[in-house]
Amino acid sequence: MLGAIIGDIIGSVYEGFSAIKTKDFPLFCERCHFTDDTVLTIAVADTILHNRDYVERFKWYYSRYPKAAYGKRFKSWALLPSSQPYYSFGNGSAMRVSPIAFAFNDLETVLNEAKRSAEVTHNHPEGIKGAQAVASAVFLARTTQDKTVIKSYIQRNFGYNLEETLDEIRPNYHFNSSCQGSVPQAIIAFLESTDFEDAIRNAISIGGDSDTIACIAGGIADAFYRKIPNKIVQQALVCLSEPQYLILEEFMSKFVKRD
Repeated sequence: MLGAIIGDIIGSVYEGFSAIKTKDFPLFCERCHFTDDTVLTIAVADTILHNRDYVERFKWYYSRYPKAAYGKRFKSWALLPSSQPYYSFGNGSAMRVSPIAFAFNDLETVLNEAKRSAEVTHNHPEGIKGAQAVASAVFLARTTQDKTVIKSYIQRNFGYNLEETLDEIRPNYHFNSSCQGSVPQAIIAFLESTDFEDAIRNAISIGGDSDTIACIAGGIADAFYRKIPNKIVQQALVCLSEPQYLILEEFMSKFVKRD
């Protein structure tokens, strides 16, 4: 969960017209900030910690942080009294799911809970698949410590092509906020990484939906490497509000075990 938040904050200044195609960039600058990826990741953690309802928590967090660069369809949904999902296959379902993989201790439960968290908004099959793929990648990262297991499971069960390399993806890749157009790339960014920081640099270097791709890759890398340099952690934490930090601290104290 912490790795996902860090990825979002670092990637917040490297998307759209600011997208880059290199791994050589400053991790933090004064413009770094949390986006909807962080807000909704914390909302998922809050839901799990306090046995709340996903719809209620997502709408409450939107009302608390209304300027966090949400997608148009999520923003409309959050403002309406109706709670009906909107059949999205956007990567919003995948960016927020990492806490589930830390909170539950068997893969079937993780997959079921990932589906529950996704389908309140993203009830398109691709939206659900993206959330389940990321949740299972994070779960397998923390429980197997084996990239070959993660890669084969994702390819076998979700049909994502993880055979491309970042060098093959990077030249022609553009902003894509769909699950099917960003989740595989984020997983590849993790698979090619050598440590947590390298996973974030990989994710941002392809020049796409950088905050979300780095959020997804960062969540998996956090689970796998189990160590984030303290300097990176501290630079990210200052970007959070106190209520966000308190939920993060409570969740990590309860569910996240470090070597």
